[in-house]
Amino acid sequence: MKVIAAYLLAVLGGNACPSADDVKNILSSVGAEADDEKIELLLSQVGGKDITELIASGREKLASVPSGGGAVAYAAPAAGGAAPAAAAAETKKEEKVEEKEESDDDMGFSLFD
Repeated sequence: MKVIAAYLLAVLGGNACPSADDVKNILSSVGAEADDEKIELLLSQVGGKDITELIASGREKLASVPSGGGAVAYAAPAAGGAAPAAAAAETKKEEKVEEKEESDDDMGFSLFD
């Protein structure tokens, strides 16, 4: 990531096509170690391409990645009402567990003591 960040800093600084030395100079100016292999790999992949187009295509790819995280898959019960009762019991168990975790958060200390 630091190599990519240094490359982007060089582009933002007005250098449309930064060289390996440009990236190394940026990294060394902040005391970061420059890995020649990673720099060459990056330059071979982005060489001759417009950075704004690369960022736009990356955004399109990221837009297709699901990032909701909180969705719960619900399977419809095959027959009857036994499933909703089981789901309600499971929800009650989860609530009890959460209450214990919240009480352990302060570990006997108060923020304003």
